[in-house]
Amino acid sequence: MIQINENISIDESEIQLDFIRSSGPGGQNVNKVSTAVQLRFNVAETRSLSKDIRRRLVQMCGNKLTRDGMLVITARRYRSQEQNRKDAIQRLMSLIQKASIPPKSRQKTKPSSASKQRRLDDKHRRSRIKRQRQAGVDQED
Repeated sequence: MIQINENISIDESEIQLDFIRSSGPGGQNVNKVSTAVQLRFNVAETRSLSKDIRRRLVQMCGNKLTRDGMLVITARRYRSQEQNRKDAIQRLMSLIQKASIPPKSRQKTKPSSASKQRRLDDKHRRSRIKRQRQAGVDQED
C-alpha cells in the first residue's frame, strides 16, 4: 500500500511500472540500460479515490492522461532505476495530494463606493479629453 495521506492510500497492484530506455546523453549506458520509469495509474477505474478527487485529478493531469483515463508519468531524471521509480511514485503522490484539496469557493464581493467614484471620475476625465479633441483643441485638463 502506498500511503498518500491519513485518508487516502493506493494499492500497489493499481500501479503499473515499465522500465524503458532513457533519452539524452550518457553514452553506451543509455543504449544498454533501461533506467527510465513509466508509471501508469488508471484514474478512471481506481476504487482508492473518491469521485471528487478523481474528477479534480483528471482536470489537473491534462496531457499526462490518455483517452481511456490512464495517467502516465515518465521519470528519467536520475541515472538509476530505483531513484527514477521513487521519483515517479513521489510525483503521483503529490498529484493526488493536490487533487485531494478541495478548491475554495469564491466569495462574491461588491466594489466599494470609493472605487465606484474613482471609476466614474476617470470616465468623466476621458470624455472631457475626447470632447476637447473633437473641438480641435489639443489641451488636456
